[in-house]
Amino acid sequence: MPQRGSVVRYSYLWAREHRRGQIEGLKDRPTLVLSLSIRVENNRTRVLVVPVTHARPANPADGVEIPAAVKRQLGLDREPAWIVTTESNTFTWPGPDLRPIPEKPAGTFIYGQVPDGLLREVTECFIRNKERGAIVPRDET
Repeated sequence: MPQRGSVVRYSYLWAREHRRGQIEGLKDRPTLVLSLSIRVENNRTRVLVVPVTHARPANPADGVEIPAAVKRQLGLDREPAWIVTTESNTFTWPGPDLRPIPEKPAGTFIYGQVPDGLLREVTECFIRNKERGAIVPRDET
């Protein structure tokens, strides 16, 4: 089970892909678990994830760069990367779109946790972008 701030490997569906009618993400990528909610009646956990990408946002206010030290700690590549804060996916954990992390034991979906300061920065940026953001639901529950 992830925690807020977990980075998980996931088949992320971009909002632009969703608008074109796609139902599956085209690439497995790290995503940051920004929020968790538990439905009391069935004890299911919904998560909200934001994507990690190597593409620098055209508008710097649309994302947060991941420090190189954090990328190393998570076991990610050395290329610069950003957490996009203008869109997200939601799904019920564990969900069929989680992907195992290559070269890790079978069933390993979580890279690790980001530091609290970075999580706070991403959360604040996501909230600032809320009015123009897109949330793509990935399941029916």
